Order: sequence, then C-alpha cells, then structure tokens
Amino acid sequence: MSAEPKVLLRDVEASVVPIGSKVTLQKGETAHITQSLGGSYTVVVNGNMFRIAEKDADALGISAPAPAAPAAPIAAGPVSVEQLEKQVWDSLKSCYDPEIPVNIVDLGLIYDCHLIPLGANNFKAEVKMTLTAPGCGMGPVLAQDVQNKLVSLEPIDEANVEVVWDPPWNQSMMTEAAKLQLGLL
Repeated sequence: MSAEPKVLLRDVEASVVPIGSKVTLQKGETAHITQSLGGSYTVVVNGNMFRIAEKDADALGISAPAPAAPAAPIAAGPVSVEQLEKQVWDSLKSCYDPEIPVNIVDLGLIYDCHLIPLGANNFKAEVKMTLTAPGCGMGPVLAQDVQNKLVSLEPIDEANVEVVWDPPWNQSMMTEAAKLQLGLL
C-alpha cells in the first residue's frame, strides 16, 4: 500500500501479527505500511508483520485523523432498535483483520449480534464472532476492537464479545463482495 518506507519517529507499541503479542518497535526502524483500514495500520518491519493502533499514527509520520464527530441523534425520544442495529452493523464493518483488507462482517466473522434494552434509551450489545483460524492470536485484539467500536455508539452502554468456534469459519461465509475483492470469484 505504501510505496515508500516510513521511518519510525518514536518507539511505538505494536501487536505481532498473527500472534497478537505486544512488542515495542524502535525509533528509527523502517516500516512498510501494507494496510491502513478501520483505524489501525498493518506494517512490515524487518520482514515481520505488526499492527499499530490509530492513536500511534504519529510514530509513522501520519497525522492521526481528528476524532469523529459524535453520531447525530437517531431520533428525538427513544432510540429505534432498527436504526441502532444499522449503526451497530456499520460500526462492525469498520473492523478489519490486519492481514486481510476486508471488514470482519463481509469476511463472515460475525455470527450473531443482539441488542438488549437496559433502559429507555440504553442497550447492551451481545456479539458472537469467530476468526479465520482457531490459532490466530489476534482474536483478543479484534474482539477488543469490536467492543470499543460498539461502546462508542451513544445508546450502547455495554458490549459483550464472545469468540466462538462453532461452526468453524470457511470461505463460503464471505459475502460475494469480499470474495470478489480477494479475487476468489
């Protein structure tokens, strides 16, 4: 994605892909950005792949985007569950596997999402998701991304994200758009 290398301007915490363990990349190391989707950067440093959070974009010499404006109120009075569900799914579509440039919804990783009313205008989101492979160490990172994006929605007070393995994920679970984007059609 990035034709020119980026020299890290400061030490930065990163997750090793696909293991998920945290490491510190050192100032002065050369990084090649392979993906910048969903608020994170996948980079290759010394032949190894890492995920850097959006909040640390400055370490790559990239201006972090301005904080998103709060979502416009859905409606005066109680929130329409249908409108909130659309916002939830849109938010889930902003989460990306660091190795695959397709959102986790189109990859077929979200198996279930329910909204549970907690009060007049407050909800809990219950999500069941999977990963492309059971041994993927990025599971906790992706699950935390999902949780963070959901609780950032005004009516969502809580989000529970459970990683499940039944049924096992396979390529047939991807949307046609995802298959097309990955050259599988």
